[in-house]
Amino acid sequence: MAREEFDKELSILESQLVIMSGMVEDALLRSVKALKNRDIDQSQRVIELDDRIDLIEVEIERFCVDLIRKEAPIASDLRRIITILQISNELERMGDYAEGIGKINIMMGPEPLLKELIDIPEMGNISVDMLKKSINIFMKKEMENLNETATEINELDNKVDSLNEKIVTELLEIVKNDSSKAEKATYLMWASHNIERFADRSTNILERAFYLVSGDSFHGTTELQKHIDS
Repeated sequence: MAREEFDKELSILESQLVIMSGMVEDALLRSVKALKNRDIDQSQRVIELDDRIDLIEVEIERFCVDLIRKEAPIASDLRRIITILQISNELERMGDYAEGIGKINIMMGPEPLLKELIDIPEMGNISVDMLKKSINIFMKKEMENLNETATEINELDNKVDSLNEKIVTELLEIVKNDSSKAEKATYLMWASHNIERFADRSTNILERAFYLVSGDSFHGTTELQKHIDS
């Protein structure tokens, strides 16, 4: 395969990755909105959307494997293909977290929430912003402002962690005062946890993209450091 044709194949792969990322963003925002509005039908559509996300991951994986098998790419191209594989795997898991929130909403049924959702939607918006910024680093592949953007994403992840801790604390206080609300509180804690994990996966994508672009690891706040600081 000529170089021009090979680059075209890689561009197709990256385009599929961008489409997949957009679907994952949509899935999370829809799932949070459905939870807030008690919209069971919308949650079901999120579950169906996750099935489509899974199919795209399979297509990307097959495309990558075929490209490696046929072309035996040089080291730099191989790193690019492997990064695409790694990111698509992260996106698939992120879709699962959005689907999980949809399932939580369905299990809760149409009953009203314990409290108005303010922090959970904010967590969702921040997490989607993190994903967009991380994917943009991968697509642009430029050193300019790389460290600044990576640091910004890491700081956003810390904000999501703080919001999750705030939500858990508030819900535990509600349960402490009225144990009959424990089940509803647990559902909301799981929804918050899913978004927190979604954000963590966004930082994983950041780390993959950062290494591809710079050849160095991004030294943000590690999971170990999070536990040490908490």
